[in-house]
Amino acid sequence: RATVRLDTGSVGHAQALGTDREKARLAAIFDALWQEDATKDFVEQALLLPIAERIADAERLKADETAATRVDFFTMVRGDN
Repeated sequence: RATVRLDTGSVGHAQALGTDREKARLAAIFDALWQEDATKDFVEQALLLPIAERIADAERLKADETAATRVDFFTMVRGDN
C-alpha cells in the first residue's frame, strides 16, 4: 500500500499485489495527479487510455480464440417410421 501527498496538497492512495513498493508508490502518485484538474487529462490520455485499450484487445483476442473452437451440436429428427 502507498499513500502520497503532493506539494499541491493532493493525496493519492494505491494498493498493489506482491512486494513491489515502487509500483504502489507510482500508482499513488498517479492517483494524486488524476485528482488535479491541471493533470487529470494527461493521466487519462497517457496512462488510462492505453491500459483500457490493451485490456480490450486481450478480451477480444480471447473471444476470437474461443469462437474458433466453438462446436455447434444439433439434433436430426427422424421420420415417423
